[in-house]
Amino acid sequence: MPSTPSESLETTNPYAWLEATHDDAALEWVRAQTQRTEAELHDADFSQRVDAIRRVLDAQDRIPMVTKRGDYYYNFWRDAEHRLGLWRRTTWDSYRTENPQWEILLDMDGYALQQGEPWHFAGSAFLRPAEGQPHRRALIRLSPDGGDQVRVREFDLETLRFIDDGFDLAVAKTSASWIDENTLLVASATNESDTTRSTYARTARKLTRGTALEDAEVVFEVAQEHVAAFCYFDSAPGFERIVTTDAIDFYNSRTGVILDGTHHNIEVPTDVQVSLHRQWVLFAPQTDWEHHAELIPAGSLAIGNLTDFLNDGRIQKVIFQPDAKTSLQGMDFTANYLLVSLLHDVAAQIRVFDLRENFAETSLPLADPMLSVSVGAVDDEDAATADDYWMTVTGFTTPTTLFRGSIGAEPEVVKRSPERFDAAGFSVTQHFARSNDGTRVPYFQVADARLKLDGENSVLMDGYGGFQHSMTPGYAPAMGAGWLSRRSGNGRLPVYVMTNIRGGGEYGPSWHRAALRENRHRAYEDFAAIAEDLVTRGVTRRARLAATGRSNGGLLMGNMIAGYPQLFGAISCGVPLLDMQRYTQLAAGHSWIAEYGDPDVPQDWVFLRTFSPLHRLDDQPHPTDDYPASLIWTTTTDDRVGPSQARKMAARMIDKGIANVRYHEPEDGGHAGSTDNESTARMLATSYEFLWRQVR
Repeated sequence: MPSTPSESLETTNPYAWLEATHDDAALEWVRAQTQRTEAELHDADFSQRVDAIRRVLDAQDRIPMVTKRGDYYYNFWRDAEHRLGLWRRTTWDSYRTENPQWEILLDMDGYALQQGEPWHFAGSAFLRPAEGQPHRRALIRLSPDGGDQVRVREFDLETLRFIDDGFDLAVAKTSASWIDENTLLVASATNESDTTRSTYARTARKLTRGTALEDAEVVFEVAQEHVAAFCYFDSAPGFERIVTTDAIDFYNSRTGVILDGTHHNIEVPTDVQVSLHRQWVLFAPQTDWEHHAELIPAGSLAIGNLTDFLNDGRIQKVIFQPDAKTSLQGMDFTANYLLVSLLHDVAAQIRVFDLRENFAETSLPLADPMLSVSVGAVDDEDAATADDYWMTVTGFTTPTTLFRGSIGAEPEVVKRSPERFDAAGFSVTQHFARSNDGTRVPYFQVADARLKLDGENSVLMDGYGGFQHSMTPGYAPAMGAGWLSRRSGNGRLPVYVMTNIRGGGEYGPSWHRAALRENRHRAYEDFAAIAEDLVTRGVTRRARLAATGRSNGGLLMGNMIAGYPQLFGAISCGVPLLDMQRYTQLAAGHSWIAEYGDPDVPQDWVFLRTFSPLHRLDDQPHPTDDYPASLIWTTTTDDRVGPSQARKMAARMIDKGIANVRYHEPEDGGHAGSTDNESTARMLATSYEFLWRQVR
């Protein structure tokens, strides 16, 4: 009989002792399993693979992506000499040269030595200077372990030092923005009353210099059952305001603005995504929205003037409506244009709307549909760069190129990344599999152009399928060094497959919603259908087919292990959700109820159990020798999913006598799995090495 939420924890969660992240008994088990895995995998071949991956991560000729602030272009950089990284800046004239001259603002390795702790750079926020003046102050986010919690410190951009008596916010899940030189807007989960069940900030406070955070004025708050209170101060001249978001769940929210001390809600359905820029307000409905007798379809983009909308609900124009193959992915503003990124059958398109000419539409010309393209404004407030944009172009075997252009003119190449692995002979193709319900599901295949369709090719499938996240082509030199650069025992090049299963955003909100909650199985059926299609086409066979996924992709992998073990020779399951009965009680899990369902609601638990890998192991058992070789891995400091779900799944598989289960849990790295290039290389090499040894 399926268990219910009311049953005792001891009955339904016999591995509860592994949930105590730093418990001695739990850590003893973790260390023993990790040492076993490393003893088997971390040999001379592994070290060579780590070195190869680390070299591409540390390469000095990587493109240093930058953000413009005032006259400077800022970058954060890590390499072999600077493990924790350098925060630095340069000028445009210098940046466009082959060897820019960088001014070092903050050496994180030196700071770690000074502090006696390995703090990790997690971002910055600049105080807007007076007109014509340089930037003088910034807030620096510092992570103690690579997790989501950060310390926030005030930094002086003139003396290049942290200010001893400046703003200094204790480690927590915190966001902070400048209101003025002596005032911050802070949302911080520092205590129980200021923290939601999802472990994020519940309140936003106006913090004045010299005042304790707990004594600061609360300017916005949300219910404790909601996901979070998100706030920032918009300092754009002429549009100064506090922007508030009450994140009710992952897909429902209420956005508002505080003007002159008065809070104004932007009255739209809670599943309409709202964004603000200067006088503009953008609306992206996730379901069909009828507004003022006009139907605005799900996945559309509408634009209006914020003042008009607050006064009478007026929207100026629906500037994009999706079709069955085209979806909205993102947008950004230059001074006079709106740049909108789309996908058409997972191929990039960029449309440009003129804000001065009733949103007249043009497109940026793109050469190759198998490449990904992203665009963003350079600095819309600087008259010299008002309509300039960055464009980044990348593909599976095409190194990244950074362009800079101005609307209406041909963009120029600013930087090109050199090749990091030998892609000669590889071909990128797109295919479609037919899922269980008849849906056509796309996937990309990177393979030898002379691929023999005899089932003898080693294949690595990659998937995610959740949270409306789109999987798109991109140059991944670590994957090239860790997977595509190998030769299997029969002398062949391996194959890499990126899947575009439901639950993602490749075809807009409907593609995502098709695999929500009780329909979650569709994402897993899609992935399984692609695996079967690879076999049917003769690309591979079970013994040579590996799969990998992280986070929600780790949940996907857990369901492949427990529900489709006969399809795969090996699986790598990283930082995963695996216990869907307990996930809302662990780390930030409560925030994902809208995606998966609530196990505390009996009718939800009925369908949640069907895609809870920990429970599927017992509910739908397979012969112990039928399961794929499985590497389950996480980090002790993952404060988003938490390590306990991976621990429990591995322990249960081992206790069931399933052969070739390995577990790996380094301490630091947070949900990303790594904190520096060395740990990233070791994390990736561990996964690649395990999979390769099973399917080569």
